[in-house]
Amino acid sequence: MEPVYSSVIGFARALFAAEGLNFRVTGSEHIPAEGGAVIVMNHLSYLDFAYAGLVSLPSGRLIRFMCKDTIFDHPVAGPLMRGMKHIPVDRESGSASFRAALKALKAGELVGVFPEATISRSFELKDFKSGAVRMAQAARVPIIPVVLWGSQRVWTKGHPKRLGRSNIPISLDAGAPILVPRGENPEEVLAALRGRMTEMLHTAQRAYPTVPWEERAFVPARLGGTAPTLEEATALDLEEARMRRQRRAAQQPSGEDPAEVAGQL
Repeated sequence: MEPVYSSVIGFARALFAAEGLNFRVTGSEHIPAEGGAVIVMNHLSYLDFAYAGLVSLPSGRLIRFMCKDTIFDHPVAGPLMRGMKHIPVDRESGSASFRAALKALKAGELVGVFPEATISRSFELKDFKSGAVRMAQAARVPIIPVVLWGSQRVWTKGHPKRLGRSNIPISLDAGAPILVPRGENPEEVLAALRGRMTEMLHTAQRAYPTVPWEERAFVPARLGGTAPTLEEATALDLEEARMRRQRRAAQQPSGEDPAEVAGQL
């Protein structure tokens, strides 16, 4: 184990225990004992990267997560992220992060990717970006699908965080490896991957304990909850992205064309 990563894992597990979080992990046998793999996960909460790493621990493996680059600028989180060899992602220019992930995969690392890019407000699977499939194909490594459920009840977008003792159950399920042959169409593999993970998510939801009535905001509309539908959540995401572009444009120096900057996002 690596000293920085080991210390963070120890602290995180102590915190999870203090919160009373009840983890159910299945499918860890699908994590390869050696060699590279792309670990593809759904995204429900701000802490998914911390929870998802638990699925590889029985194999003695560590996951190098691809994370938003601004986290690396934080005075506390930044050094930890670098110490754990996570991979920064610049959403405006992803080529450098793609190359870094490819290098890690070819070196035999596990690389964690959230193909939805942002948290799903509907708690359903959003559209997937193709980067994970293209990385696996280029590095000639398998994709391991992992589905989380329950983490949205701890801390997710648009809701207060609950970091005290909540006794919330969280499930993590890893599926069988998906291979991406050289000549395969990445978009077809991506559709198959999303279909597989949708089935896994529905299975996890059926097995999950009944969510209290007062927490129905954390349950998808499809299951009778009050979370926004996928279509409503997409509209909220688009509006948030528009506002973010406006803020960035307003912050540009006067000599830079805001329209050109917006066109690069």
